This record gives sequence, structure tokens and C-alpha cells, in this order.
Amino acid sequence: MKRWRRSLPTPPQPRFWPVQRRAGLGSSGTLRTLILAALALLIWPTMDPALIEAPAFLSSDPETVDERFTQCGVGRSHACVVDGDTFRLGKRRIRIVGTDAPEIEGQCESERTLAGAATVKLTALLNEGPFVMTGRLDDMKDRYGRDLRVLTRTGPDGSTQSIASEMRESGLARRYIGRKLSWC
Repeated sequence: MKRWRRSLPTPPQPRFWPVQRRAGLGSSGTLRTLILAALALLIWPTMDPALIEAPAFLSSDPETVDERFTQCGVGRSHACVVDGDTFRLGKRRIRIVGTDAPEIEGQCESERTLAGAATVKLTALLNEGPFVMTGRLDDMKDRYGRDLRVLTRTGPDGSTQSIASEMRESGLARRYIGRKLSWC
């Protein structure tokens, strides 16, 4: 006589390793990343170029500057500082990205005094040694025709110093927010 054994289903075994899925353009994470990158590339050129530093992959080649700066208007100079956020190199006028400094011909006496101090501070910072300028790949200029550049210097310990940050930390400039605020 044959005995029939009834086979019971085996319980599922726990998985210790996640199931690998193939990532392709159809995966939601990759597709979302591509859409966000495309939007960023479309929107970025329309933003105020004096407001935001360009990401490294959209920046121009670094340009090293090793000049002795004076204040513009005090004798003739190849390299001179106009105010706390603008300087000249030869015929080029250069505006530091992300910085708003008081104007030399400001609206009140306190702004003009701060502008003089900001000019002296920027002159001192630029004369501390060679620095590197980078801009956007499209070489965008502001509405006054000034080249827009990010200025950095490598410190003795290998750290990167932002000249715009140094100006803001001194209190003689502030972050540019797309429009000038009153210094009075």
C-alpha cells in the first residue's frame, strides 16, 4: 500500500541582499536627475550673473593675477581699485560676483566714508599676493559692461580664501541680492 505524503509549501526565505535592479533612463531617480539638470541649465543663464558664482563645470579657465594694485584716480595705474567691489586691470573693468559695496559717490556722507574704507580694504586684499579669477563660460558681463569674476586665493595651509567673503566679513560689503540696498 502506498502512502501519499502531502507536501507542504516551503516558507519564503529571508533575503539578506537587496535585489539588484537595472538602472536605466526609465528609473525614476535617473529620470528625475536628468530633468532637474536640464531645468537648471535652462534657468541658470537667465539669473543675475552678479548674484551667483558659476558651478565649476560651467566656469571659465582660471586666470592668475599677480599685480600691485593702487586706488584708481591716484595717479595712473595698470591695476587699480575703483571701489569695494570693482577694480581695473588695464582696460578691463571687473566686478566681484556676489558682493555689494558702498558707492564712492553715495547718497549720504556715511556711505561715502564706508566706500573709502571698502576701497582701501579691497586694495589691501588684492595686494596680499597672487589670486585667481574665474567667470562663467559665456563670459557674461553686467549692465555696465564689467567682467563678472569670482576671486579666490590659496592660503599657505592649502585652504581656499574667497576675496568676496573676506570683504563681507569685514563689514565693508554685503552679499549682493540682485539689487542694491541703501548704505545710509
